Amino acid sequence: MIRALVLALTLTAGPAVAQDMTSASGGLVRVLDKLTGVISDFDLARGQSQTLGRLTVLLDDCRYPTEDPPAESAAHLIISDTSVTTGPVFAGWMIATSPALSALDHPRYDVWVLNCDIPASNG
Repeated sequence: MIRALVLALTLTAGPAVAQDMTSASGGLVRVLDKLTGVISDFDLARGQSQTLGRLTVLLDDCRYPTEDPPAESAAHLIISDTSVTTGPVFAGWMIATSPALSALDHPRYDVWVLNCDIPASNG
């Protein structure tokens, strides 16, 4: 247990590098219905939501590194379930390359961010 903790800290330790992030106009979100096996992709604009079954996914913001756009996308999502009346079942940032770091814990659905909409370069 302690060895695993030391290994995890060693792998995540390193120089903290702040990156300038740019907000995108939208992003691509994937939803898996674990009951039916159906995968649905939603290209959402910032502030737009999409409903699938009893889930509603709202893309609050999507950001990518200004200097290296394809490197990493992160989206702030608010996910509601019509069967839950106490508020959203998820509200937070999801990182495209590491969806398990901040994941929706839902018995039927998995949701993750694929990427942000990155404008084509003019060069």
